[in-house]
Parts: sequence; structure tokens; C-alpha cells
Amino acid sequence: MGKYQLKLPSMGESVAEATVTRWLKQVGDSVELDESLLEIATDKVDSDVPAEVEGTLVEIKIQENEVAQVGQVLAIIETDAAPEEAATEAEVAVAEVEEEPVAEAVESYTEELQQLVQPQGVTSEKIVSEESRFYSPLVKNIAQQEGISQAELNQISGSGRAGRVTKKDILDYISNRSQAAVPQESVPVPTPVVEKPILAPPQPQAVPITPQKGEKIIPMDRMGQLISEHMTKSLQTSAHVQSFVEVDVTDLWEWRDSVKNQFQNNEGEKLTFTPLFMYAVIQALKAYPLLNSSVSGTNIIQKKEIHLGMATALPDGNLIVPVIRNADHLNLVGLAKAVNDLSIRAREGNLQPDDVQGGTYTLTNVGNFGSLTGTPIINQPQVGILAVGVIRKVPAVIETPDGDFIGIRKKMMLCHSYDHRIINGAQGGLFVKHVADVLEQWDTSLYK
Repeated sequence: MGKYQLKLPSMGESVAEATVTRWLKQVGDSVELDESLLEIATDKVDSDVPAEVEGTLVEIKIQENEVAQVGQVLAIIETDAAPEEAATEAEVAVAEVEEEPVAEAVESYTEELQQLVQPQGVTSEKIVSEESRFYSPLVKNIAQQEGISQAELNQISGSGRAGRVTKKDILDYISNRSQAAVPQESVPVPTPVVEKPILAPPQPQAVPITPQKGEKIIPMDRMGQLISEHMTKSLQTSAHVQSFVEVDVTDLWEWRDSVKNQFQNNEGEKLTFTPLFMYAVIQALKAYPLLNSSVSGTNIIQKKEIHLGMATALPDGNLIVPVIRNADHLNLVGLAKAVNDLSIRAREGNLQPDDVQGGTYTLTNVGNFGSLTGTPIINQPQVGILAVGVIRKVPAVIETPDGDFIGIRKKMMLCHSYDHRIINGAQGGLFVKHVADVLEQWDTSLYK
């Protein structure tokens, strides 16, 4: 008999953890190869984890509603034959969310600290986590050994998840404080100068609301909470600014109307407006590649591939953004097939983790709900998102060689939200104008 450790598999770029939502098998149950054992949920998509061997489930290590890290052991399966690389319990490193195991980390910290500074003196003040800030045992231990008070620790800017102070943050703070206090030999300094720590931005506190008689309390579901957190963080991260353009899509409308039946008969796919809008966005991204970027500290990472996200409304009212990878390599037929496939699988709940990872720019069609336009929030770590509004018949001034006249045209609004940290108003405006130009001067040879 051998024991196989079932671990949380990698689920794509930027996904480091998942919540176990439901175990489909219980201890003592037999499992077949590739049989689903449990359901998991990330901040992007729900999925399941299949069995990688046949055998009997003998131990569950991560219970329902608990969070597991990628690579962490979820369960133990007893098999008839020992796995090729059986791992013992001693080899299983149960990962903390961001910190190393305390005993091992303290030893590592001691070695690093000796290279940085001399100890400042142990403090007897007890360091505690607060409601708005969590401190790991390792950080508390370092703070006490270095004489860092609770108030001083609260001022250290954290780079970890939700602003958490990591081991690196506190060591950097100690190093800067000590270097400032020790004068250089060539520059006489009469009094040690201590650098002021960078204060973390104040976190807004929600005002408690007491429901009144007759009012209904509706708890947010898990996805709703994640979307709320993601949108709030995006507004705190990027300097949002918008540019608006009105576009005349009369010719585009008539062209689509003339080919949509032929398109469906030949390709077996509906030709909606979404792939047409995506085609225009791709042309604009090629013309203005800085919009196909991410910001990393003080660096700009300009992406080589164009992975286009499309915001999709789900039946429960939530929103998900599946991604068309290498969208610039697809023709109009390929874009239409990809859009229809992802839309259907999103609404049926059949998306895989890789389907919602790695987007470099996002398109959202608020016109589907009758909105004239909207000011969308950037989907981090991207730097731009385009909202397309509803197409309406409106009176418009039409210029001709024989003079101007009023006619009925089909028009829509485009709203481009972009990150003003790296995209200036001129570039952000020219980008959305390029999208409008492609739509107004539609290339009818794209499908005949």
C-alpha cells in the first residue's frame, strides 16, 4: 500500500490560492482516476480537482470553506501501488498565505539581520494584530527583538496582500532606520537622523448601518465579495480618467445586416457586434501599444501578445471576464467563434481557470443593458478598458458637397477608461478615436 498526496494544482497566472467549497468524496470512499474529488473557487472562476490516482480517500487535510495554496496537500489517497515519488509528512510544507513557517523564518531572519544592523534592543511591549492590520508571528517576533513599538509598526507600509507587513517590509524598515542613524566616515553627522517611515494610506472605515423594520438584508455571495474587493482595489491603484467619442455606425450596421445570415449558414456562428468591436480595439492596440501594458512599481511592462478580455454578465447578476488569447492572430470568423464559445461557457458555468487569466485589455458592452455609456473600472493589472454603449437612431447633420442636411443615423458612445499614471489624455483620446475611425470606415472585405 502506498499513500499519494493530492495537491492543489496550478491554475494559471496570478492565481496563488483557492477556497475549498465542497468535498464530493468523504474519507473511506473509493476514487477512480480523473474522478472529481472536490470543488474549489478562486477570485476568477470555480472549478473542480480530479483524482490523479485510483485508491481510497483516507484523509482530508483542507476542510470546506478553508483556503489552500497552490501546491498545498488537499488530501491523502491510499493506493495499491506506491507512487513514484511518495512524499512523507515531513516533506509536506503547509504554506502560510505569505509568510514562511515561523521557526524556519526566524532562523533565516537572524542570519539576514546580522548582515544588516546591530539589534536595537528587545522590547517588552506586546505586539498584537488589529482589526485593520494583521501581523504574522514572524513579524511580531522581529518587532519585539528590534524594539519596534506597536505604534511604529502600524506606520510601516505593507507590500503584502491587503497591505500586510511582510518579513521583507520590516527588514527593509530596520535597515533604512539603522543606516540613517549611522553617519558615514567621510561626512560628519552630529546627530543621527532617522528616516520617517512611509505611512500607509488610511483605509476608509465602513459606517455601520442598522437595518430598520421591514428592510431586507441580502448577504453578498462569494463572487460578489471578490468583485467588490477587486473593483475597490483598482480605484485605489490606478488614476482613472475617461475620454468619450461618439461614433456613427450606420454603415457598419447595414454591412452586418447584409452578411449575418450568410455568416451563420457558412460558419455555423452568429455574427454579433462584439467581435466587430473587438476587431476595432485590436487595430487601436496595434497603433497605440502602450495601452497593452501593465505597471510594475516604476516600470512599464509593454505586452507582446494581445489577450483581449470581454466582460460578460452572468445569470446571477455577477460579472466575469473571459479572455481571448492572442486575439490579434484571429480573423473575424475566429473572433466570432471565440466570443460565442466563451459567452456560452461563462453563462453555463463551464469556464476553466485559464479562460480568465492573462488579459491585457478589456472590452465591456454596456449597451446590452440599454445604457448610453458607462465609465468602467480598469481590470487590474491592465491600464485600459473600453465601454461601448447602445446603438440608437438619432438625428444628425450630414455633410455633402451640395450642403448639409439632417438625416437619421445610427450612433453610439465609446468611453475609454485608462490609467493616467502612464497614459496621458492625448494618447487615451487618440486610442478611442482610432477605434471609432475603424468602426466608421469599416472594411467590408473582412467577410464577403
